[in-house]
Amino acid sequence: MKTEDFPLLIAQEGSLKGRRWMINRTLVIGRDASCDVVIADRQVSRFHARLTPTGEGVILEDMGSKNGTYHNDHLLSAPTILQDGDVIQVSLAQKFTFLTSDSTVPLAEGSLQPGRLIVDLRSRRVWVNQRLVTPPLSAQQFRLLWMLYERQGQVVSRADLILGVWGEQQAIAVSEQALDALIRRLRDRLAAFDPTHRYIETVRGHGIRLDNPPA
Repeated sequence: MKTEDFPLLIAQEGSLKGRRWMINRTLVIGRDASCDVVIADRQVSRFHARLTPTGEGVILEDMGSKNGTYHNDHLLSAPTILQDGDVIQVSLAQKFTFLTSDSTVPLAEGSLQPGRLIVDLRSRRVWVNQRLVTPPLSAQQFRLLWMLYERQGQVVSRADLILGVWGEQQAIAVSEQALDALIRRLRDRLAAFDPTHRYIETVRGHGIRLDNPPA
């Protein structure tokens, strides 16, 4: 198996931010120096959590820690098979993102010529300034962003966006306020990764446009 095919654990916040570990064997997370992922924080138990690759996927389990392990903001109560983009938090000390394979920004089929914002249709992943957006966008947020990304620089009418996001059957009952709320949530998600640029622009009287500057 190629190196990039192994699942990855990537530290997103805390003292380990930016570090990554390939999950090609069992990884133990904890405060003890013998752990595979060492978090030097008193909130973290000596042997806190464990990641185990299996034929069905990577299993996350808490090892009886004092302050708990969180999976997508929920306290872990039983071993769980991880999904791509899941967020793991060890106590309140350190956050990680789990990826099923290397998170290198894609430049292949399924993504357009890259700018600061890159969207990969096949994996449903989004990068802003080379940073993977985690947790992943909701299905509606992703459909909205993909419609704009396909036609970046062009104005897409609000009616087309509603039809594309909600589908023909539901679109009739969708208000402009619902679209505005969805656009606002998507803007907030992107701004969390790049507050310096407003990617989604409203062109009054015409529609919505994606402004994706060069990387």
